[in-house]
Amino acid sequence: MTVPVVLAGARGHGRWHLDNIRRLQARGVVRLAGICELTPLTAAEIPDGLGTPEQSADLGALLDATGARIAVICTPIPTHTALALTAAARGTHLLLEKPPAPSYAEFRRLTDGVAEAGVACQIGFQSLGSHAVPAIRRLLAEGAIGTVKGVGAAGAWARDEAYFRRAPWAGRRRLDGADVVDGVLTNPLAHAVATGLALLGTTRAEDVTGIETELLRANAIESDDTSCVRVHTPRGPVTVAATLCAEHPGEPYVLVHGDRGRITFWYKQDRVLLQRTGHGPEETEYGRTDLLENLAGHLEHGSALLVPPDDTGAFMRVVEAIRTAPDPAPLPDTAWRPLPDERRRIVPGVEGLVAAAADTLALYSELGASWALPNEVST
Repeated sequence: MTVPVVLAGARGHGRWHLDNIRRLQARGVVRLAGICELTPLTAAEIPDGLGTPEQSADLGALLDATGARIAVICTPIPTHTALALTAAARGTHLLLEKPPAPSYAEFRRLTDGVAEAGVACQIGFQSLGSHAVPAIRRLLAEGAIGTVKGVGAAGAWARDEAYFRRAPWAGRRRLDGADVVDGVLTNPLAHAVATGLALLGTTRAEDVTGIETELLRANAIESDDTSCVRVHTPRGPVTVAATLCAEHPGEPYVLVHGDRGRITFWYKQDRVLLQRTGHGPEETEYGRTDLLENLAGHLEHGSALLVPPDDTGAFMRVVEAIRTAPDPAPLPDTAWRPLPDERRRIVPGVEGLVAAAADTLALYSELGASWALPNEVST
């Protein structure tokens, strides 16, 4: 049966969800029953094929009116918990964008409320729907690269000044007294963190034994745009280095280190490179299961959820460490320069540092970056 869906937050990244719902609606998987936005979408903003869904700024009222079984929540980070619990109280199942909450306390309030309501909740880490994830886990279990020593991840992206002005909460750690934590590791490159933890099999909160952070910024913002984190787990470290100030941006990737090889996973491309002792390199491209389709399948056929909330507990421990760390330090003027034609700032050489961190599991300060500060340790 076609599952009725309400989308909360249909502009910005929400446009991706509109297109995805249209794709699934054409296949008879879901039906867009309503859109929740403060200002209703115009007819021109609704993709062809989605009809004329009901619209309201009140999510609860919209769910009551439409009888939607799923709410896709793609709203500002500080609103996630309240909106998710509004839906859960009505028995509506959830696809909740990442990060699921701006603090660990809010995350626990969310997970407790969802469990009490008895609804299904999927967290929107789309990379964890990649068929490469279980394939890599099988390779590791089979000893394809020997004993796993740790995981590194690298994300060298570029964002212009308009990116940090796209919404009042963008580039903020707090807004009107509420936590936001919109940093490079917690939002735009959050997938690198979550995917690194997933490949190591350390996704739950109790899997984290310690966290080191180095949070910096080149842009005139409150949050961090050039940062690294090292998460300690019983199965080894997960080091993630990321920036939004790359001169030459590239595809983010996760790198699993073994004592007899390595596995590189370009998670946006579902592409895997296996390099191991005694064999030539092997590259494979995998398919991907869409998380909304997986949630609909869970409701209709009992399919296992790919990203239930508890499997993002370790990621939320990282969010909490970043939230409670000292405010990101501004890079010295000598460490960055503007690109006026592109209206953005770059940190020369940061791409090499990001790659080196993933390759060595070291932090920026340990790699000798002149602008890096001693790391902040959270346990």
